Amino acid sequence: MPSRAGASASVRVASACAGQYCPRPFPPFSGVKAVSILANRLSAVKPSPTIAATTKAAELKAKGLDVIGLGAGEPDFDTPDHIKEAAKLAIDRGETKYTPTAGTPALRKAIVDKFKRENGLDYKIEQVTVGVGGKQVIFNAFLATVQEGDEVIVPAPYWVSYPDIVLMFGGKPVFVPCGENSRFKLSAEGLEQAITPKTKWLVLNSPNNPTGAAYTESELRALADVLLKHPHVWIMTDDIYEHLNYDGFKFTTIAQIEPKLLDRTLTLNGVSKAFAMTGWRMGYACGPVELIKAMNMVQSQSASHPTSITQAATVAALNGPLDFLKPRNEAFKRRRDLAVKMLNEAKGITCQTPEGAFYVYPSCAGAIGKTTPKGRKLATDTDFVEALLDEALVAAVQGSAFGLSPYFRISYATSDAALTEACKRIQKFCDDLR
Repeated sequence: MPSRAGASASVRVASACAGQYCPRPFPPFSGVKAVSILANRLSAVKPSPTIAATTKAAELKAKGLDVIGLGAGEPDFDTPDHIKEAAKLAIDRGETKYTPTAGTPALRKAIVDKFKRENGLDYKIEQVTVGVGGKQVIFNAFLATVQEGDEVIVPAPYWVSYPDIVLMFGGKPVFVPCGENSRFKLSAEGLEQAITPKTKWLVLNSPNNPTGAAYTESELRALADVLLKHPHVWIMTDDIYEHLNYDGFKFTTIAQIEPKLLDRTLTLNGVSKAFAMTGWRMGYACGPVELIKAMNMVQSQSASHPTSITQAATVAALNGPLDFLKPRNEAFKRRRDLAVKMLNEAKGITCQTPEGAFYVYPSCAGAIGKTTPKGRKLATDTDFVEALLDEALVAAVQGSAFGLSPYFRISYATSDAALTEACKRIQKFCDDLR
């Protein structure tokens, strides 16, 4: 039993951080040993580098500097009108109450219909899960399945959140470098070498963030053949950029290529990118019933469900016309080609032409080892992007954040004028290096 003084001190300690985030241990009080409120698991996690780059650019803009931000993975187009109208009507109908954790019946049916219509995948209503963005769906899946020491194969370059979510639950990300020679894509040989008895998941993202690389049917077929030999490996396929592809590229997902993998594949998608609904926060997935039930249980104890209004808007998105995509993809393709051309004209920069998404992933190897006009030595791609922001006022994200250096990611989801000016600044920045 603590003393009266000790109990009082404990109350004071609790009050010191009430309603606040405490990044340091509690302040010491007489008779009380200082402790930290933070869980040890956070030591393995770092803040999102892409969000950090966007935040830094916004701070400089707020100071009046003419910063061009190419760090955010967010379409500059607006949500289509028919989707916004569906949300307004849902509000007017009073659809503002709790919904089932797995989503409204209308939304789950729309998701099942979408996968059948667009991907040739047969799912049932009970195989649907929805989340507050695709990131939460991934979080729920790994929380429900990853145990201490489980390995998750993550081809690099990768979206920044995959490894950190794995680490948060005691798993081990196994990175497989996928360089320019393989067009930033995982090969069957690379996959085979990465699989061990401890492998729990393989994460596939096509078209890819950060490179825009997309897997062809034959490339997925080769990966599927490897996976068929290893029935203990589950597949998470993140298809969020499905509708953003160019030059006649035909999108396919791995369970579509090999139906025998359907029973151990989580097929994940969302409305953030193609439908320009990043702020609406809606991701969804279908998979085996046992997995989906577990993910929905996790969801029931966290966010409960995405907002009822976002669910109504997503029904309209999935069931509605896709004709708005054609002019938008034409704009993205034009910007992609502009960026690739201008970046390849910059000294020390080389840039491949990607198949999809709205990113390019140029190499800055030719700039490493040089010095900027302000005297900064560029030893890494992080140095490169930091100097690019400080001296040329262009915000990008370093390749090390995505697991493959020396590169940097540029999002061309911005106006042609802003993209042109940014590329001119990059050219001058590189030209002035010595």
